[in-house]
Order: sequence, then C-alpha cells, then structure tokens
Amino acid sequence: MAVLDEVGADVAVLQEADRRFGDRMSALPLPMIEQHGWQVVPVAQHPVGIGWHGNAILVRSPVEVLHQASLALPTLEPRGAILADLRHGGAAFRVVGMHLDLSGLARRRQARTILSTIAAQDEALPTILAGDLNEWRRRLGVIRDFGREHHPAPLGASFPSWRPVGSLDRIFLCRQGALADCGVHHSPLARIASDHLPVWADVELRA
Repeated sequence: MAVLDEVGADVAVLQEADRRFGDRMSALPLPMIEQHGWQVVPVAQHPVGIGWHGNAILVRSPVEVLHQASLALPTLEPRGAILADLRHGGAAFRVVGMHLDLSGLARRRQARTILSTIAAQDEALPTILAGDLNEWRRRLGVIRDFGREHHPAPLGASFPSWRPVGSLDRIFLCRQGALADCGVHHSPLARIASDHLPVWADVELRA
C-alpha cells in the first residue's frame, strides 16, 4: 500500500491480490486498503478476497465505479481477467486487468477472449488494458494481438524487481487515449514489495 502511495495513481490494477488456495483471502487487509483511501471494485467471488483469480482493481475518490464484470479465460489452470467501467471528472472509461498464462498458445486464446468481450459490451468506452501478460517477446504473440486495436505504452522492464530484464507488465491504450507519460516505478520499497515493479501511465482519454 505504501508503494501505491508512492505511485500516486487514481486507478490501480493488481495481480495475485488474493491467495491462490483455501479461502482465497486477500493479500491486502481490507481495512488497510480503505485506510489508504482506496475503494475495491467488487469482483471478488469469495467473502475474504478482493479479486477474481487474483486480479483486482482499486480506485481512489473521485473515481466512480459504474459497472464491473469477471471474465473466465480459456486455459488448463484457473485464470481470469476483470473489467470495470469507471467515471472520472464526468468522463466514463473502461479498465481491463489481466494475468495471462505461461503458455503462448493459451495466452493468445485468452487475448482473443478479452478482446471479444470488450467488443461485445453494450457501450463502447475508451479502454485501458493492463496486467502481467507473461509475454517476453516485444512485438509478437499477445503483444501483436492487443496491438491491432490498442497501442502499447513504452514502459520498460519491470521483472524481476531486483534486477529488471523482462517487460512482462504492460499497459495498452485504445485509439482515443493520449499518453502523457509512462514508466516503471523504481524505489527501494518497490523492489522488496513484490517480484514485479509497478508500471504506470498518465493517460488523457477522449470520447
């Protein structure tokens, strides 16, 4: 939570936010989340969790949550993505959080499911996709799949946090998104808080 305070974002997309086994308890105590000024987008399937297959979205006031959905992704092991329609300053936008498979073929099936789900939404909104894609290649695989309709933010390497060499964590913007700035958040605390460094993007969305 202190690292999220360092980043200073209005919306945070998390992976592995819940423990994988047992009651799927949140790795972050809810009172601590609220104490730091965050609201959890309600996608949890378990009463002590905050996410769906570990994916969670947190928002700060004045961001409003309009709608949320959980996406089951095709794979041999449990995987999912989440979708949230949000509003900030009178403008509505959509955020998709994901943690994709280690297998390249499964990742591509998952990417197609996510893109088709976005296309099937009743309302078309400016969209941001973010998460751990587990894709080491820079232009192939799911990077190319998502890149057909969205452009990737040039973030840099974020994994592993103590010596980043892989750009596994990605943010993609729809064509209505203007990227003001982006990067990987480096700090002593971020290097020990997770095995991934946080990535961030400052985005201006146009209707």
